[in-house]
Amino acid sequence: MSTKYQRAQAHNVYQLRIELQHIEPLIWRRLLVPETLKLSKLDRIVQAAMGWTNSHLHDWRIGSQRYGIPDEEWVGSSQMLDERKFTVAQVLGEQTKTFAYSYDFGDGWDHRITVEERQPVQEGHNDWPMCLAGENACPPEDVGGPPGYMDFLQAMRDPKHEQHADHWRWWGGPFDPHAFSINAANMAIRKLR
Repeated sequence: MSTKYQRAQAHNVYQLRIELQHIEPLIWRRLLVPETLKLSKLDRIVQAAMGWTNSHLHDWRIGSQRYGIPDEEWVGSSQMLDERKFTVAQVLGEQTKTFAYSYDFGDGWDHRITVEERQPVQEGHNDWPMCLAGENACPPEDVGGPPGYMDFLQAMRDPKHEQHADHWRWWGGPFDPHAFSINAANMAIRKLR
């Protein structure tokens, strides 16, 4: 199979563990990503693996640098480096162990990403982005951040809760906070290629 990831000729892949902060039980994913992947593409892969819909702004904090898509109308983005210009290898190198990814500044979804290991590429086996593991469902978009999500779960579990019917209608039926499908995550990632 020929893909643009292979054409970039990565020699290493990074195994990353993404943990959504401030939520119990822990929502996490483990990804493999080629070193040649642009940081902007890593954003899309994290979105797909987690279950986000890429509907809001995001940024990365790696070492002392902040990366994202600079926007003159967005206060504070003038110090931001353009994520479209940097590869995973350029920003993580050999020394980075952990870094941060924030999504939806209004709801405040903070992700802690750990570099678990760097591996040599085995062509046809690990030379494209993929999700290796994970647990628990991604919160719904626009649920109100971690506190709103915890309120949402409480209301959805209790049919007598005063907001149960409203949340049920808003979501469109039952919500299983423990649901995670590695196949669905990888299908979403594959669609990006």
